Amino acid sequence: MDAVVLNSVNKFFGEVRAVDNLSIRIPAGSIYGFLGPNGAGKTTTLRMIMNIIRPDSGDIELLGDRSIDRAKSRVGYMPEERGLYRKMTVAKVLAYFGAIKGLTNAELAERVPRWLERVELSDWANKKVEELSRGMHQKLQFAVTAINEPELMILDEPFSGLDPINTDLLKNIIVEMRREGKTVIFSTHVMHEAEKLCDSILLINKGRAILNDKLAQIKSRYKSNAVCLEAEGDTDFIKRLPMVTAVQSENNRIEITLSENADAQELLKAVVERVRVQRFEVKVPSLHEIFVSLVGSSNAKDS
Repeated sequence: MDAVVLNSVNKFFGEVRAVDNLSIRIPAGSIYGFLGPNGAGKTTTLRMIMNIIRPDSGDIELLGDRSIDRAKSRVGYMPEERGLYRKMTVAKVLAYFGAIKGLTNAELAERVPRWLERVELSDWANKKVEELSRGMHQKLQFAVTAINEPELMILDEPFSGLDPINTDLLKNIIVEMRREGKTVIFSTHVMHEAEKLCDSILLINKGRAILNDKLAQIKSRYKSNAVCLEAEGDTDFIKRLPMVTAVQSENNRIEITLSENADAQELLKAVVERVRVQRFEVKVPSLHEIFVSLVGSSNAKDS
């Protein structure tokens, strides 16, 4: 089953088409990334999925239900604009939102301390929200979104403002959710954040889908003609090899650009005959590089 289906969805704000004929299917039990530069249409699409705003045309199905409002109780949504009661304590805020989502007192008594521990806020349980740092506030918002342990989590820029340690903390929780069979959708304009995390992605620009597929299949479609090499000995001869068009060296690390139809294995064979190779890697293009190749660097400058 697909967790979310969009069929030919469009959204206009005045003369601007924010989302342009978007059709996607998000598999249940996967981590799915909405990627693209700021203003690409990511947040607008997530808000339409949550029925916060309505599409001008097209259909949306959520957890197998054409009635989004009926399915929303099974969804956790973390908006880009965070909003928690600043004068309440951390534990009480979490319990308050858990109660709104239908948890019983017995469930709250178990889940509030467990989720505070998961996001490493146990020591701050009795502090007021206004005393939290930005990163702590963000982790609390994540716990508020997840406390009823919904089937589907929709997270708008969940890693914004987090340091690397806390980014990894939330990423690990997201991976655990996938193991539990839950679906996680998150948006980001920083593509490397999604590259190691997502099963599938939507790469969107100016409201249009540029790429929409499993990450592994996207990578396989874009061949690289670059090789990274580390070797002992004099490697100056490499730039004179017939299959090589450019060489960049830094210490003993060399990045080699091959001619269009060159075989990287032929390069390796030519090199091992002359020097001892310590590392040889065909470079796989990053999502950022793929995006730039498709839409141009000017559109990707914020990604």
